[in-house]
Amino acid sequence: MSVKNIAPKGTTSGTDNETASELIDAKIAMLGDWRDATLARLRDFIREADPDVVEEVKWRKPSNPSGVPTWSHAGILCTGETYKEKVKLTFAKGALLEDPSGLFNSSLEGNIRRAIDIGEGTQIDEKAFKALIGAAVALNIVGHK
Repeated sequence: MSVKNIAPKGTTSGTDNETASELIDAKIAMLGDWRDATLARLRDFIREADPDVVEEVKWRKPSNPSGVPTWSHAGILCTGETYKEKVKLTFAKGALLEDPSGLFNSSLEGNIRRAIDIGEGTQIDEKAFKALIGAAVALNIVGHK
C-alpha cells in the first residue's frame, strides 16, 4: 500500500519536517478515546480502498490548529472531522454517489456533499464503505478527463 504524504498547493502540512500523514497520526493520537480508534479504522479502510490516495491536512487556523484530515485522488474524496459525540466523514461529491447500503446519514439536504456520522459503538460496513470510496475515486477521475 502506498500512501502519498505530499501537501499540494493550498494545503498546510505543518513544519517542513511534518508530512500530512504525520499530522493526521498526531490528531488521532491526541483524541485519546473511542474517536481515535474509529478515525484510524476509517483511515485504514480509505487507504485499502485506494492505495493511491493522497492524505492532506486542510483548513488549519487558530481555532483548529490541527486542521482537517482530508483524503484526495484527482480531487477531494472526503474529510474526517471529530466532534465530542461523533466522527464525521464528509464526501465532497457524496450526492452524486450511489449509496445502496445507506451509509450516508448526515448532510442529506445538500446538493453536493453527503456525510456519514459515526457515534461511539457504531459499526461501519467495511465492504460498503470501501465501495463508496472507490465510487468517489472513479467520479473524481471521470471529472478530470
